[in-house]
Amino acid sequence: MLKVKGLKVSAGEKDILKGIDLEIKSGEVHCIMGPNGAGKSTLVNSLMGHPSYDISSGEVNLNGINLLELEPFERSLEGVFLAFQYPREISGVTLFNFLLAAYNEHMCHKDKDFRRMKAFKFRKFIKPFLIELKVPEDFLQRYLNHGFSGGEKKKIEILQLKLFNPKIALLDETDSGLDVDALKVVSQGINDFKSKENAILIVTHYQRILDYVKPDFVHVIKDGKIVKSGDYKFAQELEQKGFEWITE
Repeated sequence: MLKVKGLKVSAGEKDILKGIDLEIKSGEVHCIMGPNGAGKSTLVNSLMGHPSYDISSGEVNLNGINLLELEPFERSLEGVFLAFQYPREISGVTLFNFLLAAYNEHMCHKDKDFRRMKAFKFRKFIKPFLIELKVPEDFLQRYLNHGFSGGEKKKIEILQLKLFNPKIALLDETDSGLDVDALKVVSQGINDFKSKENAILIVTHYQRILDYVKPDFVHVIKDGKIVKSGDYKFAQELEQKGFEWITE
């Protein structure tokens, strides 16, 4: 599914990623861990095409498509989804209008015969997702993420994940700022999305979300490189020992 080879990324004059090799197959859940400043968020933002990062070399392919040739919105339409560490607030755009427009664009790209869903039908369609994620229906009329708590913003990210049904989900510290109840709801949403047809890459500092969403592989990034990989038990070891003991 997703193949990353020799990826080198910089921001300004600073080299951040120094040669990342990673392959994620359909049905797999991978987790990226590591100390602050190691390049975890840079990796997923670069995969999504964030303009603040310059890719000097490397390859990124999703099912044979060269993502590096695509703009961020094109990567989204091809099935790349990024849940932000800090979702932005956007005034003037209601959550409902944003979701409706984005859903129709994704569906039209996947199926040329798809007829754009009207607002009244979409409202009925989306209601079960709101109930599952414990998001009040009146949130739909509020501006996107405006005044939402950290946990509410993360639930909206998972709502988008379930609606757009991407091929690869990049989850950048989705567990940060969540209380126990919200963490369970968000984790259940991720597990509901998981299937043999897609893949997930989780970026996290802590092992706690991995108690709910079990990874197949755990990778540690230090100084811009993946220095060690393992399975779920490796994450438990990292929780106990930290990252300082790991070297290339």
